[in-house]
Formats: sequence, structure tokens, C-alpha cells
Amino acid sequence: MTAASQLSPLPPAQPQIPANLPPHRLSVVVPLYNEEDNVAPLLERIHLALGPYPYPWEVVIVDDGSSDRTVDNLEAAAKHYGPHVRIVALMRNFKQTAAMQAGLDAARGDVIVTMDGDLQNDPIDIPRMVGRLLNEDLDLVAGWRKNRKDGMVLRKIPSKIANRLIAKITGVHLQDYGCSLKAFRASAIKNVRLYGEMHRFIPAWLATVTTPRKIAQEEVTHHARMFGQSKYGISRTFRVILDLIFVYFFMRFRTRPGHFFGGIGLGLGALGMVILGYLGLLKLFTGASIGTRPLLFGGFFLVIAGVQMVTSGVLAELLTRVYFESGQSQAYVARESAALQDEQGWRSAGAQ
Repeated sequence: MTAASQLSPLPPAQPQIPANLPPHRLSVVVPLYNEEDNVAPLLERIHLALGPYPYPWEVVIVDDGSSDRTVDNLEAAAKHYGPHVRIVALMRNFKQTAAMQAGLDAARGDVIVTMDGDLQNDPIDIPRMVGRLLNEDLDLVAGWRKNRKDGMVLRKIPSKIANRLIAKITGVHLQDYGCSLKAFRASAIKNVRLYGEMHRFIPAWLATVTTPRKIAQEEVTHHARMFGQSKYGISRTFRVILDLIFVYFFMRFRTRPGHFFGGIGLGLGALGMVILGYLGLLKLFTGASIGTRPLLFGGFFLVIAGVQMVTSGVLAELLTRVYFESGQSQAYVARESAALQDEQGWRSAGAQ
């Protein structure tokens, strides 16, 4: 057993493979950033959990431009374990969302599991989550860190507030949006593109391509961090609010932005016209002076703002058409690696 394993004990229980697990291929996607001390125990845990797995599986490790020895340790581990441990090395630090998208793009499995590489997620939960995903015909099983091993003030309380706010706005009711341990059906998640810092809203994005009835949550194990420090926390509290606005817009108006901007524009323009109409009648029937009244300027600017919003809606509709027709842009740049044939690089049941 390695020194790292002694400091971070492996789970004493043996992995439980669900009965009647349908045939499939599994990809485990793990983004890493400056986690050199976690590489060896991470892969040790994954192989312990998936060693008796009855179907082919692979591990896709995405190095998000680490500045320490993470890549060197990954390459050594890949040589030790075999070609089913695949490395995607990004040219620089593109942040967690882009790293997650890079891993999803590289994954070849019918089922894709994502998890953090800091040893706080436990791979022993993977078979149970995959079993529920396939046996209950779901598109996503999200992990729920019910007994979370993090600080109360800086992590737990902000997370609870954010989870409730996200659930209320998006309509996808989960207890833990921030847990990276999730099991996806590949046919669903590969229809979602992640940009910016939208990794924490993956269930909401997935709800744009599938029904929320096919999204469930599963209680998972959570460990305290043993090595390094958090790089991808929920400390970006204010960005969460901005991201929520974008999620709300995309969930309801992604394919019809003209309705969003046009609706606001028509409302503002109508209010401005009412004000100007009132002042016009006042001038016409009473002869009152309206040239210096603040209400006149207010009505005038409301009409201008309404026209601008309607115009923005037209431009947004044009951009939407371009976006959906191209679909080629990516949020990351990865180094070139040798391509694998579809039947190569899988870990098979019973392999030593």
C-alpha cells in the first residue's frame, strides 16, 4: 500500500455491483488541477471500486493546465495501469467547466460518470449510481453529499443557499448541485455544451434536452480533503447569481430570445406611448406646457428603450440561428494525443 493510501485509507467495504446491470461501456471523467499528491490514491481507489466491474470501462483524466507534477504523475500511473487510463492535457488552465467539457468530449462510454480528483468523492459509489441510472431508465443520477465533510460557514451554508436558489429558479429540485459525482447517459449529456463556469448547473442544462423526471439524486459518500487545497469551490458566490440569470434565460428562451427581449421592449414602448399620449392630450385640450416636464423625457426614453430592446431581440434571433447551425466552437484547447480505435483502451472484467 502506498504512503498516500495510508494517509487516506481506502474504504473497507468491497464494491457492490448491482444485480441485472444492463450491458454498457463506462467512462469515468476526472478533471484535475494541481493535484499531484492525489493522483496515485485516486487511481488506486478507482481501480478498487471498478476492479470487478462486469463491463468495459475507462478513466479519462483531464489535466487543467497544472503547474506542479500532476501530469508527470498521471503519465507514470497510465503506464502502470494500462491504456484504459487516458490523459487529456489542456494547454493552460481553462477552469473546471472547460476541463469537464474536454473530458466529456473524450469519453467514449455509453454511460459517463464525472467526479472530482481531490479524493472527497468516493468511486465506490459509482456502480450503485450507474445501476440506478440504467435500471430506472434515467438520464442523470446526481450525487448528494448528505454528510458533507467541509467547513460550515465558508462551504456548507453558502452551498445550501445556492442549492435552494438554483432549484427554485431552474425547477430542477436537487439537494446538492455542487457535487461533482454524477452519472449520465452519454446520449443526453453529449447534447449539452458547457461554457464559462456552468459546471455547477449541469442538471439544469441537462433539463433543456430531457425531462426533469429523468433526473434523480443518490446519497453518496463524502471524505474530508487530505492533500492540497480547493481550487474549484463555491466561493464565487456573486458569479453564481449571474450564472443563474444566464441559466434562467437559456432554459426558457434559448431558441426564442426574440420573445424575451421583444417582450421587454414592447412593455417599455407601450408604457412610453401611454405617457406621451397622456401628455399630448393634456397639451391638446388644456393648453398646458409640457416641454419642460420630466414626464415627457421619461416617456421619450421609454419609447427609445423599447425600440432598442426589440432590435436586440432581432439580433439575438440571428445569433441564435448562427449558434445552432455551426455548433463547432469549443471552450478549451488540448494537446494532441494518439487516437484510439473504438475497441482499444478499455479495462475489461477480470483484467489483472
